Amino acid sequence: MQTSYDLSDIEAIADKIVTTVRSNVLLFYGEMGSGKTTLIKAIAKKLGVTDPISSPTFSIVNEYVTGNDQLIYHFDFYRITNQEEALDMGFEEYIYNGDWIFIEWPDNISKFLPKDADIIKLEKQNASKRVISIN
Repeated sequence: MQTSYDLSDIEAIADKIVTTVRSNVLLFYGEMGSGKTTLIKAIAKKLGVTDPISSPTFSIVNEYVTGNDQLIYHFDFYRITNQEEALDMGFEEYIYNGDWIFIEWPDNISKFLPKDADIIKLEKQNASKRVISIN
């Protein structure tokens, strides 16, 4: 699925993602400023997260609890310089535990990603318009 959306429509896009993905692991691809974290915030809100949601750029992973007490692990691997760093932080324990996993900059840990993960690609068209592809 590929579609254009305005940032004012992000809640509908989040709903579409939650209802159509096949995996609990979502890989978010896009340049800096394409809206990955903004979309993840909308998805987490759709899943019932009430805590403030922020990018884990420096902490690498943030944990949230959904409305039905399921966990979301939000990873940002932008600052990883070696894929092995993901293993050092216990990434494999997170990825296969059945909780929601949202990963920004998945290219930086490509050899550890599950093959059945859903791929979400974002492209910035202008200040408020994005193109999203979900595979």
